[in-house]
Amino acid sequence: MSFLNFFGNRKKGFFEPALGLYRAAVAAARAPEFYARFGVPDTPDGRFDMIAIHVFLALRRLRQEQGPARDAAREIAQELTDLLVADMDRNLREMGVGDLSVGKQVKALAAAFRGRVAAYDAALDRPDDAGALAEALGRNVFRQAGRAPEGGINRIAEHIRTVAAALTGQPWPSIAAGTIVFPPLSDAPKE
Repeated sequence: MSFLNFFGNRKKGFFEPALGLYRAAVAAARAPEFYARFGVPDTPDGRFDMIAIHVFLALRRLRQEQGPARDAAREIAQELTDLLVADMDRNLREMGVGDLSVGKQVKALAAAFRGRVAAYDAALDRPDDAGALAEALGRNVFRQAGRAPEGGINRIAEHIRTVAAALTGQPWPSIAAGTIVFPPLSDAPKE
């Protein structure tokens, strides 16, 4: 079954932009540096966490829209969230998870995503508390790894702050068309 067949009839005009944003988030989350240099576990959980971070950053950018674009941004955000959940469902099935437990696991992943969004959002809203984002990353991304390589959590936290700031400057017409540019990890400030 094709990736797009999971979605059926969607609200016209919002699915394609959301799909563009989702594809960009997944591509950014696959940067090898996250896994090789900064210790993100190269596991289904680790990959989910990196996708969740990048989708969160796109959602945060969408939430910034005001005025006439606000309603469209909300629709795209909902489509983007739906894409994440449907992709997790598809991935679980491809990994051989049985039909009876897929629903439970998707619900758990959706709840985990909501929790991460709340934690990362709160941390980014407190720029004077540099440790808040690193703490949230430690609880989520590195929860099963024991601990990240020296400086890995802080480096990823710096990158998230850099990306959030860069996305704020990206124009609404591009975002509305499904084009978002996540700065590469190498553009984040050095330790």
